[in-house]
Amino acid sequence: MTGARTADTTYTDAEVSEDLRWWDAANYLTAAQIYLQDNVLLREPLTPDHIKPRLLGHWGTGPGLSAIYTVLNRVIRETDSDWLYITGPGHGGPALVANVYLEGTYTEIYPHVTRDARGVRRLCRQFSTPGGIPSHVSVQTPGSIHEGGELGYALAHAAGAAFDHPDLVVACVIGDGEAETGPLAGSWKLPAFLNAVRDGAVLPILHLNEAKIAGPTVFGRSSDDDITDYLGGQGWEPVFVEGDDPREVFADLKAALDHSHSTIREIQTAARGGESTAGTRWPAIVLRTPKGWTGPHEVDGQRIEGTHRAHQVPLSGVRDNAEHLWQLETWLRSYRPEELFDDAGAIIDDVTRLAPEGDRRLGATPYANGGRLLAPLHLPPLSRYAVDVDKPGATVHPTTTVLGDYMRDIYSENSSPDYGGTFRLFSPDETASNKLDAVFDTTDRCWQLPTTEFDDNLSASGRVMEVLSEHLCQGWLEGYLLTGRHGLFASYEAFAMISASMVVQHTKWLQHAGPLDWRAPVASLNILLTSTCWRNDHNGFSHQGPGLIDAVMPLASDVVRIWLPADSNSLLSIAEHCFRSRDHVNLIVVDKQPHLQYLSLDEAGEQAAAGASIWEWAGTEGDSADDPDIVLVGAGDVPTQEILAAAQLLREWVPYLRVRVVNVMDLMALLPQTDHPHGMTDDDFADLFTGDGDVVFAFHGYPRAVHQLLHGRPDAGRFHVRGFSEQGTTTTPFDMVVLNKMSRYHLVLEALRRARRVPERSDDLTAYCREQLARHREYVREHFEDLPEIQDWTWS
Repeated sequence: MTGARTADTTYTDAEVSEDLRWWDAANYLTAAQIYLQDNVLLREPLTPDHIKPRLLGHWGTGPGLSAIYTVLNRVIRETDSDWLYITGPGHGGPALVANVYLEGTYTEIYPHVTRDARGVRRLCRQFSTPGGIPSHVSVQTPGSIHEGGELGYALAHAAGAAFDHPDLVVACVIGDGEAETGPLAGSWKLPAFLNAVRDGAVLPILHLNEAKIAGPTVFGRSSDDDITDYLGGQGWEPVFVEGDDPREVFADLKAALDHSHSTIREIQTAARGGESTAGTRWPAIVLRTPKGWTGPHEVDGQRIEGTHRAHQVPLSGVRDNAEHLWQLETWLRSYRPEELFDDAGAIIDDVTRLAPEGDRRLGATPYANGGRLLAPLHLPPLSRYAVDVDKPGATVHPTTTVLGDYMRDIYSENSSPDYGGTFRLFSPDETASNKLDAVFDTTDRCWQLPTTEFDDNLSASGRVMEVLSEHLCQGWLEGYLLTGRHGLFASYEAFAMISASMVVQHTKWLQHAGPLDWRAPVASLNILLTSTCWRNDHNGFSHQGPGLIDAVMPLASDVVRIWLPADSNSLLSIAEHCFRSRDHVNLIVVDKQPHLQYLSLDEAGEQAAAGASIWEWAGTEGDSADDPDIVLVGAGDVPTQEILAAAQLLREWVPYLRVRVVNVMDLMALLPQTDHPHGMTDDDFADLFTGDGDVVFAFHGYPRAVHQLLHGRPDAGRFHVRGFSEQGTTTTPFDMVVLNKMSRYHLVLEALRRARRVPERSDDLTAYCREQLARHREYVREHFEDLPEIQDWTWS
């Protein structure tokens, strides 16, 4: 070990020997899960029939992960402290399952996987087989909040877990392959945001085994000096543990963990005692061990241990190749299973007693089952923030400011003098831009580096998390939620696509957590998309893209919700629902600019519950029992305004045309009830949209999204959807809807084409709309702003 002081806690040779027995047991069970379907304790010679027909899983990282787990067990027992174990190399799933089984947590949660020969057989047979468990450290693995299948997010999740958990230390293993990803590279900046007074600590363990799946890694081939310089510049003080002799590595790793833990406590004690910790570097560990450590050294004349060839299954031909089968048996017997399991197949007491007790076990910690720690948010009454709407479509208000006011008071009502609280807002340097800056009346931006007199709302105690990385914002929030807290991620709509895959992964996690009774529900992942494609006035085409709706929409119906509030009171109603919800991914899409307001708070609440409703005040059906001649639908703030303006034009020019106006707030309500919990019955759908009449639909995003939702509804071809069609630039608000053919004039022309009856004066109205479009084109190019009748339009 280099770079560390002498450990305060001794680690005797006898204790090292004890821990190496646990490690042998973990390594044996790791390899057995990958290979064996029978004879799992090698009570007889190995035959091809004992081998699984499909060999799946990853061996290479497993021994290193188990070594860290083993030594952490001893540190936890000695210090009686709370730890969470996050494994970036999540493909080391069998190693984590093995350790959780050894400590007893696995059998407590899954009683059918008993602690005997039958249970070990089930443990092995279930791994990566139909009806069993996945190969990664998935949601089914006790102690996990991070699957690690998609690399890059381990350290971000660890940070989120540490925020506002002052007693927690998160041991975060980062594989050297993952260390090459962009999100992980950004995650090293955590010391600039981790507050030693109110937060826990993150202990990064950079596990370097020099190879990824098919080649070397950058950090694996970098010198210790270069790694020290890199991590030091990010705020870390690395300690190096290197070698291939297990006894020496374990002794050095224990010393490094002792040193790191004592350093963390020293930093926290000083900070919590009022001392300045500015410039303090947090400890980190760099662990260099061979890939596939203790596995086959050479196969068919090729080096395996210590190379990329150990990444997955180092012996792949064991069912057909007698030499491979012999090597497998020799390898497995090298762990001496006969000394680790008793006659009944139970793990011997000398091994199991090495586990911490109760919730201190890494697989049993409530921090990895955050719903156990979750307390409901104290939410102030919405009436405090409601916008008065005396007349629909007459009042103009910046839509998102009410959410800023609401979250300001959520912060104040969910804080504690002992720690930060249970709610945080995460945003990539856009809180003020997105009109949410009322939160700064209660708290500041979090910042642990030096400040100047010119900074705004910046302090070490701040709890608004701003960092110019969508990956970090969302990753921090995911870790925060999965360990029992609440929050919201606000982003420019187009750039939320940067972390779209993270949304997909989190949704998958929640989908598989749902059926697990032992996984307590967690607060929902709430994502606010603003600065939308329609109103990025000072930006351009690069900032115009509603694609996250399309990415999220096909995902698990039990998890995904997509909300399109048209005004401030609708946003408030939806936000309250989302903050109360559990195990959902809520996508809220609303613009930050001033918009017309339509619904009272009560009306907004009713429509949020229904998903969509008829705005009778906007239509011209009257008391007629007949179906309308045309149905106009708006979903989203700008589309709703254009639909209302189109309805007004139709009323003024062809008042005898029966027009119905519908607003959709909950996009998933368009699905059949059988496909989504919020979906409409066929009868409710017909009550809104008629059974056979044509519908002109103005939609916030790509039209194909609505067509996908409507598939299977009777005569879905009667829906004519206008939305964002990838036309954009730096231009005026109305020019954006014109470019995408979703303007009020385009909608009127479509309505006239599709109406049941061809109204008188339709030719005159058609000519007027075309003239207005031509006039608009000339006006904006001459005056650089929209026509006065467009800028000043209100509902009348």
